[in-house]
Amino acid sequence: MGRSPSSFPRRFRVLFSFPSFPSFLLNSTPEFLGGSRSLSTLSYEEIRASERPFDSSVFVLHGLLGSGRNWRTFSRKLASELQNTSNSNEWRMVLLDLRNHGKSTEVKGLDPPHDMENSARDIANLVKSHGWKWPDVVIGHSMGGKVGLDFVASCARGDYRESVVLPKQLWVLDSVPGTVSSEESDGEVEKVLHTLCTLPASLPSRKWVVDHMIELGFSKSLSDWIGSNLKKSGDCVTWAFDLQAAIAMFNSYREADYWRLLEHPPFGLEIAVVRAEKSDRWSRHVLEKLEYLSAKERKAEEGKVTLHVLPNSGHWVHVDNPTGLLEIMVPNFIAKT
Repeated sequence: MGRSPSSFPRRFRVLFSFPSFPSFLLNSTPEFLGGSRSLSTLSYEEIRASERPFDSSVFVLHGLLGSGRNWRTFSRKLASELQNTSNSNEWRMVLLDLRNHGKSTEVKGLDPPHDMENSARDIANLVKSHGWKWPDVVIGHSMGGKVGLDFVASCARGDYRESVVLPKQLWVLDSVPGTVSSEESDGEVEKVLHTLCTLPASLPSRKWVVDHMIELGFSKSLSDWIGSNLKKSGDCVTWAFDLQAAIAMFNSYREADYWRLLEHPPFGLEIAVVRAEKSDRWSRHVLEKLEYLSAKERKAEEGKVTLHVLPNSGHWVHVDNPTGLLEIMVPNFIAKT
């Protein structure tokens, strides 16, 4: 999914920032900027399409067992497309590692309960700890979509105190807004989690994990994706996520219900839901409800809900059809006025 900085084309630049250390520029003729930090708040990376100062920010939230790096390639393309769009702003993409995932597994102080509410609060704490402006746009895939829904709902309620500014747009990518019962799921995620729980903490190699998952009947694409979330640990590899805490987050994801937010979106916010055409996560009654809410005539003091269908894509929207996803998002991206 992600690549090492040395493998980037020379037109890219990666800017790494660490606490109490200066920044180091790895290439001298970049078009893209990127960076990563790990403080007492969430770990993150930055991607920008130019060296000019940015005036708008997008926060990108990955799904269960993933990390921000899974979205590097798509985020670079999105930043580039927005840069080339007339009347576009200077956008900064911030790719977060949610609690218990990626480099945020190494961050101390992200205490239980590991749920959607605290995952969203982590984002607010990151903004406040760095003195950033609040994000203009949030993009969340799968579980990240529900974290995004909790974040905008909390912003609208004023849970993060008076300094909070509500995002103008939330993209919810193939994530059902309401509760997800086991009857409405094929059980694949549960099977993956159960399988990972049976494995030792230290594993021989990424290849061994991928081959083992395939032998158990999982698809090659899913097995490869699982294998991409391993990190080196001495002569072995280990998971780049806290498995038990991730299971708690998955349970919270299934139980969380944000239909009321979609029924009455706060003024100034657009909730753009993208359903993958071939995804198995959408029941008929959920789709009918979304279609109704997107077509509903809204009061002047309310925001809006829009619904888009991504063709030729399963749940992994940024991998299955990234071009189609860009074609949906870029023309419908908000412009800061």
